[in-house]
Amino acid sequence: MDKLWNAEYLKVMLTNFTLSFAFYLLAPLLPLFLSERFGAGKDTIGLVLSGYAITALLIRPFSGYLADSFPRKKVLLVSLFLYFMCFGLYLLAGTLLMFAIVRTLHGGPFGASTVANSTMAIDVLPSSRRTEGIGFYGISNNIATAIAPSIGLWVYQATGNFEILFWIAFLVAGIGFCADATIKVKDRQLIKNKKALSWDRFFLLKGWSIGVNIALFGICYGVLSNFLAIYSQEEMGISGGTGVFFLLLAIGLILARVTGVKSLRAGRLLSNSFQGIIFSTIGYVLFVACPNEVGYYGAPLLIGWGNGHFWPAFQNMIINVANKDERGTANSTLLTSWDLGLGVGIMMGGVLAENIGYSFAFWAVAAVHLVGLAFFLRTRRDYLRHNPSES
Repeated sequence: MDKLWNAEYLKVMLTNFTLSFAFYLLAPLLPLFLSERFGAGKDTIGLVLSGYAITALLIRPFSGYLADSFPRKKVLLVSLFLYFMCFGLYLLAGTLLMFAIVRTLHGGPFGASTVANSTMAIDVLPSSRRTEGIGFYGISNNIATAIAPSIGLWVYQATGNFEILFWIAFLVAGIGFCADATIKVKDRQLIKNKKALSWDRFFLLKGWSIGVNIALFGICYGVLSNFLAIYSQEEMGISGGTGVFFLLLAIGLILARVTGVKSLRAGRLLSNSFQGIIFSTIGYVLFVACPNEVGYYGAPLLIGWGNGHFWPAFQNMIINVANKDERGTANSTLLTSWDLGLGVGIMMGGVLAENIGYSFAFWAVAAVHLVGLAFFLRTRRDYLRHNPSES
């Protein structure tokens, strides 16, 4: 059997870890930073933070096209370099406007880097191990998700200095750039005689229902990840549990990835997706229905377990409906949809929290996830039309 854990795959995994670590080190604390440093209100915080996701959303389709049409490693390295340099610009942003500009611009290289790096992972994986390799690829992100928020909160509580956090993120992102710079990948034949500006070069039309489904779940996670710290402190009276919440979430993600590999290898993508969506939905409902320690610490395990099952299944599904020369487009479609959901979720969470309250905002999240569960019936039908053997 072909070797799964080859050196190039490990480098791509390391870069994926650094991308996520640098992001999640700051994400839970940025609402507090904007509130304390600039006196920003809840709706302003939502607007500023949503710029990152919106820019990533806008750049994803073009980055997928670039990753398919030009030397992938060069596209990846340029994107990664810009990504880690933006962390240095946070240190120079002395006003709310400047910070908002930097944060919005930062979403561009982040979106391009994640598309190019995940597509590079497919390139360095042997075809016989690709399905399970995609499943394991997300573990590097999950580990970063587990430890980065806890480390960020610990550093802030110990020092009260946000600049230290920005420096840590800058250095970690730089390590990822250096790791991918050493990747050895075979030259591939570039796309020729393609309609450069045709719509299907930027968005995989065959995977539109998968994209809608993942966007609905992105809305939910956008609200959760950006407003958890303030919600738990103001509404639930839990002031020191954010790090533990994200740790439990990541534990659920990792356990699902590991236990779900056998099912992925067997091609049971629809089963993995459906089970994951069910568990994640239960988790979101539990979180808002039980505003106490039971809901607060039980929900992340269920949400993590669910996301860890449906995310690699959705990624394999959209790659399966794409042609070989559309892998970058397929990845960008999935990630674009997720970013769209995140951006909508962040803005929605800020508006609802400001005008109605955090409790209503998280009830809305549970409702959106239920809509995603219902929409999966359409996604399943569309996928089986392209892959009838999986019925």
